[in-house]
Amino acid sequence: MGRHILVAGKLHPSGIALLDRSDVTYDYVQDALDESYIPLIHKANGLILRTQNLTSDTVTKAKQLKVVSRHGVGYDAVDVDALTQAGITLTIVGDVNSVSAAEHTFTLLLAASRRLLRQDQACRGVRPWEYRNALEGREVHGKSLLIVGFGRIGRRLAGMAAAFGMPVVAYDPYVDAGALPDGVSKADDLAEAYKQADFISFHMPAAEQPLLGAVEIATLKPTCVVINAARGGIVDDEALADALRAGKLLGAGLDVFAQEPPGPDNPFTDLDTAILTPHSAGMSLESAERMAVQSVQNVLDHFDGTLASDVIVNP
Repeated sequence: MGRHILVAGKLHPSGIALLDRSDVTYDYVQDALDESYIPLIHKANGLILRTQNLTSDTVTKAKQLKVVSRHGVGYDAVDVDALTQAGITLTIVGDVNSVSAAEHTFTLLLAASRRLLRQDQACRGVRPWEYRNALEGREVHGKSLLIVGFGRIGRRLAGMAAAFGMPVVAYDPYVDAGALPDGVSKADDLAEAYKQADFISFHMPAAEQPLLGAVEIATLKPTCVVINAARGGIVDDEALADALRAGKLLGAGLDVFAQEPPGPDNPFTDLDTAILTPHSAGMSLESAERMAVQSVQNVLDHFDGTLASDVIVNP
């Protein structure tokens, strides 16, 4: 039986190549806007979705849809309840980008600690060598790293930090102390852990309220560096920017923002103590290929009856 698949968003060619099957037809919409793929949703049996929204209204238009495959591990922009009520399976790609996300996070950590933006700007200026004596760069060796959310990415980050001689503390209510790797201690009180940390990195879903707001930021060490490469909204962007601007924190590394993409009124635009990247932590060339292949394979496996249960969000 032939199946029609809608690919919404640009995919690595290795993923598209998997659709070259005699029993499959497909539409490929490389534009990332919602309105670009929605007019084609009515004839799709399977949907491969990049970053677009999938609302309940769109689900009602998808009369033939059986499976949605997210090109990633998050599904904040997808109405899962609407899919479940319609009997449509939602899948994610599993552990294909944790290496990339952890590497990117540690890059932000190092860049913020060593004042990489200012170092770069000094070398492009008139008197580059004068900046050397400012001694603004800080070593990470011996400094503590608090990882909030200790899943796949958090665990990989912990290994990288340990290699740099950083004591690692994990806060995750769903992980027992006995399940932590050697050398990683468990924090039970997040508020107290904030006060002790030299570096803080978040690896968890966003909640209704920021986990690090103005009240919490006021308790951090003035030498603390805050990293968020998880989800916008976990950190109060305005409060963090205010603290950086006032010199109450050493720096920040941010891959995600409350408003995405960040506009010209982004509170960090004028701050050279904040390293900013465009929600690209999990988007290395290698991980993009793995995500494309897995997201397409999930749809094909669903139709072939071989879909692994651990990639299904709403079984």
